[in-house]
Amino acid sequence: MQTATSWNAATKFFHWLIALLIFVQIALGLMAVNWPLSPTKLNLFFWHKSIGVTVLVLVALRLIWRFSTSIPALPSDTPGWERHAAHASHFLLYVAMIGLPVSGWVLSSASGVPFQIFWTVPLPAIAAVDKDTAEFAKHVHHAFFFTLIPLLIAHIGAALRHHYVKHNDVLRRMLPFHGK
Repeated sequence: MQTATSWNAATKFFHWLIALLIFVQIALGLMAVNWPLSPTKLNLFFWHKSIGVTVLVLVALRLIWRFSTSIPALPSDTPGWERHAAHASHFLLYVAMIGLPVSGWVLSSASGVPFQIFWTVPLPAIAAVDKDTAEFAKHVHHAFFFTLIPLLIAHIGAALRHHYVKHNDVLRRMLPFHGK
C-alpha cells in the first residue's frame, strides 16, 4: 500500500527494474558503438534494442501506475526550489526514458533494419527508410543519452543527499525492502 510517506511495492518494482535496465542499456549501447563490426557488435545492438523496447513499455506502465496512485509527499521542510527541481528532474527523466527508445526505434526504422524484439515479436517500422531521417534520429538519440547522464547523476546525488546530509526518508522509502 502506498501511503503519504511510503512508495508501494509496484512503484518500487518499476523504479528499480527500470533503473537496472537503464544501466544495462548504457553499457550495451557504449559497447555496441565502440565494438568492431562483427557478429558480436550486431548481438550487442540486438540486446540494446530489445531492452530499449522493454524499457519503453515499462515506463509506459509506470506512468499509468503513477497517475493512478498517490505520491508520498516530500518532507515538510523541503524548500520550494528543491521541490521544483525534483519535479523538473523527474519530468526530464521521463522525457529521456521515452525519448531514447523512441529515437532509437526511429533510427532503426529509417535505417531499414527490420527487428524482432528478443527474436520473437516483430517491431513495426515507425519511419520510412530515409538516410537523413536516420542521421537526425541518431543525433536525437545521442542528445537524449547525453541529457540522461547528468539527470541520473543529479537524481542519485539528490537521493544520497537526502539520506546522508538531510537525514530524511526520501531515499529509504524507495528502497525495495523498506516498509515504512
